[in-house]
Parts: sequence; structure tokens; C-alpha cells
Amino acid sequence: MSFIGALDQGTSSTRFMIFNEEGAVIGQHQLEHKQILPRPGWVEHDAWEIWERSVEVISESLRKTGISGKDLAGIGITNQRETTVIWDKQTGKPLHNAIVWQDTRTQEFLDNFSDSEKALIVRKTGLAIAPYFSGSKLNWLLNNVPDVKRAIDSGNALAGTIDSWLLWKLSGGTHKTDVTNASRTLLMDLETLDWDRDLLRIFGIPREILPTICSSSEVFASSLDNGPVGAAVPISGILGDQQAAMVGQVCFEKGDSKTTYGTGNFALLNTGEELVRSKHGLLTTVCFKFGSEPARYALEGSVAVTGSAVQWLRDQLGLIKQASEIESLAAAVKDNGGVYFVPAFSGLFAPYWRSDARGVIVGLTRAANKSHIARATLEAISFQTKEILDAMAQDSGVKLTEMRVDGGITANELCMQIQSDVMQIDVVRPKVIETTALGAAYAAGLSVGYFKDKAQLRTKWQEARRWKPTQNTTIATDGFKNWQNAIERSLNWIDLKK
Repeated sequence: MSFIGALDQGTSSTRFMIFNEEGAVIGQHQLEHKQILPRPGWVEHDAWEIWERSVEVISESLRKTGISGKDLAGIGITNQRETTVIWDKQTGKPLHNAIVWQDTRTQEFLDNFSDSEKALIVRKTGLAIAPYFSGSKLNWLLNNVPDVKRAIDSGNALAGTIDSWLLWKLSGGTHKTDVTNASRTLLMDLETLDWDRDLLRIFGIPREILPTICSSSEVFASSLDNGPVGAAVPISGILGDQQAAMVGQVCFEKGDSKTTYGTGNFALLNTGEELVRSKHGLLTTVCFKFGSEPARYALEGSVAVTGSAVQWLRDQLGLIKQASEIESLAAAVKDNGGVYFVPAFSGLFAPYWRSDARGVIVGLTRAANKSHIARATLEAISFQTKEILDAMAQDSGVKLTEMRVDGGITANELCMQIQSDVMQIDVVRPKVIETTALGAAYAAGLSVGYFKDKAQLRTKWQEARRWKPTQNTTIATDGFKNWQNAIERSLNWIDLKK
């Protein structure tokens, strides 16, 4: 019997999951890594620590399940998408900490672009002019880290998103990425699916340091015999985490949609082979590309802070000891007591794209307590999701009648009920909620023939839980109006011209 492995490298942790032919999890191991916060608005990861965690979770998953690397038919990689790293191909070591997607240090650089440059970037990439994406992070590394400049001058520098870094380490030197990750850099043309000369010039990035762009489902390389897998296994799928969740939720057809709740929150709508340009603050991105098939595109709404707001309550405020405790704490009160929390720790993403925003808690009275703040946190997750799903319906003309959800917070039943009440639609959770890793496994399995085709994968999706909206709640009306008032209070906190 053979299996499919998936290396899932996220913002907070790294895990390796092993799936069988039914898409069921037969083994996994997960480890967190440090969040490095050198200054307000700066977020970094140690890419070498991420590699060490990857080695550990692969080895431990195989050990715990009692199988050999030789039993794996293929391995998929999925990753936090825009996070950017540069390394030395001679030493194999990162030249600086990876700059994380949440990082806002490059806002001033982006503000200096001309209107014509901004228009060209948006037209070619489908993205917003925001420090969220990789292009300005790469520019910062090139211009602020002497070791990077020396490595580029000597021809030893390689750069990419975390998938490229892990592929390079696992394979012993293959430098590739897939179209979904490349579509998040501000450097790839959505129509040609290749690095664009004009974009590289605007951002000052030499093409030779970038990986080759491939499809999402093909054999990129093989793992090293003497590496953590312990065998030469095809690395046969790569997808950015949100696109991987689309594949894991089998959203293969135009009009299919899912929402993933992780560190941030990401809703995607499959628009098929059509590039739909958003007029309501959403992103146009590559959904997936399987082998030689045409690329499928998606509209995406991105929220910077959802799960990380719960981590903030735990780590910075100490209101809870475990993330799971927020559900019982929030359930201790019947409503938010008039308290609203906008967790704009690094600005607001879709549909606002306001880097000047910062987090606020409003509506506090002497009666407010930690349960109200906990409930306001769950409501903030739900209100932010409603905003991007509303924008998606306006752009696509498709009104959602239900929403497929996945990710860690979907285990929080109160949060999912609040989400259903806010949206006034059914919220549906599949049996396998960790669909990011499952999507990477599906992409890897398709390219090596472990799975037959997309039609076979669709038969594997099963509903586990459905939440229906409560009819007598005012959270979708009065609550949402108050939320929008709270958003206004979060704006203009940072003077971006300083």
C-alpha cells in the first residue's frame, strides 16, 4: 500500500500529513516556529528554523505511522504564500530572516510609485499595491542587507517564497515554484504566467535569482535519499495555502467557493478560465493549474488577522491559556455587550487596503469584561468575512447560498454559528477540515497517477457539520452597522508620509 505526503508550511507552524487513497489522514506531526517582531509592523521568520521544523515533522510523521518514505507515491508542498526569503546557493543558508506576508515595512517604497506604474502593476498582476505581496519585500532585502547584495554580485543568490526554499532543500538544489505562489509576488503577468520584464524593472529584481514557474501539479524534483524523507520520492505538487484549500475542498468548477480560517482569513471564488477584474477591492489570482491544462483563476478576499487575533488574546493579553478556550469564554455572555474589536494590527486588507489602519476596541463600558472581548473577537472574524463575501458577490454576480469553510477556527462551533448569523446563509464544514494539506496531497497525487482525475476527487468530499442562521438575531443588521462604525475608528492612525 502506498500513501501521499503533504508538507504544510504555515504562518504559525509546520506540519507533515500522510493521506491514503480515500483522502483520510493516517498520520501527522506539527511544530510551531518563532514569530520575530523587530519593530512595530515588522514580522519575520527564521527560514532555517522553518527548514529544521520541516525535517522534524516529516521524520516524526513517518516514525509515528510506522511507514517508510519509500511508501510515499508523492509529496505535495503548500505554504504561506507571500512570505519571502533569499538564500546563498553555495552555503545553503538564508541571508536574512524571511519577511512575512503580514509585514508592512515597504509601504513608503510602494507609495513612491507613479500612477502609471501602479496602474500597470494592478493590470498585469490582478493584485493591490500593498506591502502584503512579495515584490516590495524582495526589493527591501536587496537594498538593505549587504550579504544579499554580495551574493547577487557573485551569482550565488536565490530568492523565492517558502515553497521554493523547501523544494530547494528537499531536492538538493531544484529552484522552482508554481503559478499560484508566483501570482502573489507582484512580479508575474497573470496572462503569460511568467515573470514580467516591466514588473521586474519597477521592483528592481534581477530575473536570475527567481525560480522557474511551473504548474501546480507536476513532478518538480525528487527528495534526497539521505534527506528527511529517506527515499527518492517525487515532489509532485505545489500550491499556495489558500489555493491548496480550494483543491482540498474540490472547488474545481466556475462558481465554486470556500473560506479558510487560519492566521488570516481567505475567501476564494473559482472564475474558471476567465480573468475577472475586481471593482470592489478583491484580488484576481491564479486558482490552480494542473499539468498542461489551462490555468483556472479566482477572485480572492484577504483578511490579515483572524486566528492571530485569538493568539493575541492568549499571548499578549493573557485572557486565555489555550486558543480553544475562547469558545467557552465567549459563550459565557449572550452578546458582545456593545463591544467591537477591529484587529487591524498591520492595517486592513480586502476590501479596504488601508495600511494606515490599526487595531481598536470600541464600545467599552464599566460592565464590559473579558467574555465580551472574546465574543467581539469571534464576531470580528465573522464581520470581516461578510465584507469580502459581499464584495465577491458584487464582482461575480453570483449570490452565495452557502459557504464551505475549513481551517482551525471552524472547530469553534460558536464562531461558525455567529458566522452563519452574520451572513444569513448556511455554513458547511467538511469531514476533513485541514483542507490545505489535503489539497497539496491531491495535486501531488494527480500528477503521479495516485488519484485518477478531479471527478474521482469530488466523490471524496463529505459534509460533517452545517450551521443555519438564527432568524431572530440582529447581528446581521444592527451588529454589522456598528462594526462598520468601528472600522471608521481604526482608520488614519498611522501617518504613512512620515
